[in-house]
Amino acid sequence: MDRVSLRGLKARGHHGVFPRERAEGQTFMVDLTLGLDTTEAAATDDLTRTVHYGVVAEEAVAVVQGEPVNLIETLAQRIADQCFTHPVVQEVEVTVHKPDAPITVPFDDVTITISRRRQ
Repeated sequence: MDRVSLRGLKARGHHGVFPRERAEGQTFMVDLTLGLDTTEAAATDDLTRTVHYGVVAEEAVAVVQGEPVNLIETLAQRIADQCFTHPVVQEVEVTVHKPDAPITVPFDDVTITISRRRQ
């Protein structure tokens, strides 16, 4: 399985369990790794035989900017589901970063990473 990765996609969303998170929003970052076979795309030099990572990036950002959810676990799953709308994608790993999470002690980041395979 070949890999296409996107790192550090940034978008503002209104996700979280606290009213302030929903009202004010915050920046989320997303890392994606897509598993697919790129053999045919490489042999033909044809974009339609692979995944258009620019489109995937826009779609992931749209999910973050979209309907609020309580948990970053849910957000990560929604991004994974969106990635699977591209038929060539067989696997996806999604990491959602929430660097401004409401934690009362010093920290750098909170993340969730999920891995999914097409059924």
